[in-house]
Amino acid sequence: MHHENGEPMTLTGFDKCERLIWAGRGAAYAASYAKLCAHPVPLLLDAVEAGPGVRLLDVGTGPGTVAAAACSRGATVTAVDAEPSMIELAEQAAPTAHVRVAALPELPFADDEFDAVVANFVLNHVGRPQVALGELRRVLKPGGRIALTIWAAPPAPGQALLGRAIQAAGAERPPHLPTGLAAEDDFRRDESGLADLLTAAGLREADCETLRWDHRTSVDEWWSGPASGVAFGGQMVQSQTPEVRAEIRRHFELFASEFADDTGGLTLPHAALVARARR
Repeated sequence: MHHENGEPMTLTGFDKCERLIWAGRGAAYAASYAKLCAHPVPLLLDAVEAGPGVRLLDVGTGPGTVAAAACSRGATVTAVDAEPSMIELAEQAAPTAHVRVAALPELPFADDEFDAVVANFVLNHVGRPQVALGELRRVLKPGGRIALTIWAAPPAPGQALLGRAIQAAGAERPPHLPTGLAAEDDFRRDESGLADLLTAAGLREADCETLRWDHRTSVDEWWSGPASGVAFGGQMVQSQTPEVRAEIRRHFELFASEFADDTGGLTLPHAALVARARR
């Protein structure tokens, strides 16, 4: 895929950082945050009417959660992820899907190839969200449906837990981590901001709602993700000195107690934006 001026598309610094952040992290993600991210999947598949005869693309499949659920509904599923350790898991989770390594902003598919496209918590990992949406629109047939999720901002209390601990411990951001998107590529992470982004990418009937839920976990399970370097927060934790890491853990346990019950379980409130549109 090329820009309109004929130059090939290049990854932004943010995109390159994301590739590094997720390298080899498939199993650690599957053991920590994957269950949280599975929550909106039925809603996404309902939104694109996934079922028999529907050619569905699952972009950023991770360990294959969406792909497996779409296969079980009878859809013909193609699933891609930038990270090989995720693809290995997705192949096991969705053995009837066509699974391969590929990533936004350039997908190895023809125009109009799919009836439905789903991207579960993917748009928050790309450097140019509108360009990425344009590519998803390209591979979607006219009239086809797209549904996606991103995390809402400001984050819900359960989602802010790790960040609060990192901040309280005085952790420094290492130079290899992205500072965020370029101003011209960013957008408001609320219902109208996400809907406007879809419209700007040439999609129609864009609609967005906020999904709120309580995620049940434990201190140890929730700490296992960052302790293994999963996602931005995990990279923050892993890049600190042992002393600062211990401080982050201490604050994490302290703040986690706000969400704990008598059995040591945590109930973490989360909020995501769920958007749908048509080509």
